[in-house]
Amino acid sequence: MRLLLDTHVWIWSQEEVERLGAETTRALVDPETSLYVSTVSTLEIARLVALGTIELSGTLDSWVEETLDSLLCSTLEISHEIAAAAYSLPSGLHKNPADRLLVATARLHELTLLTADERILDYRGVQTLDART
Repeated sequence: MRLLLDTHVWIWSQEEVERLGAETTRALVDPETSLYVSTVSTLEIARLVALGTIELSGTLDSWVEETLDSLLCSTLEISHEIAAAAYSLPSGLHKNPADRLLVATARLHELTLLTADERILDYRGVQTLDART
């Protein structure tokens, strides 16, 4: 399985593990599962930290580095193709640019997007897995 972690799933995997379902927890530690995180998720987390919405153990830079290492995640950069594809998705899908970028990334890289976002889970144009299961 090849999973792209939605931003909240990345945070939950480190800070609120109890919010993840049993299937998701197994997938995150399964050596057969390839995990990916988009750089847009780092942007979202940086914004949340700057607003004081979330607090991380350590600095943002160290948190990102340590969590990517512990999850054995690969990083996917936002390419021009992903940026353009984010706004060729249906307009009703999501207004949040980061969520649109995550959906576009999953589609273009043929990944399953691991999320608890109902709007993304309901969208049939991308493969998803509910992180609460």
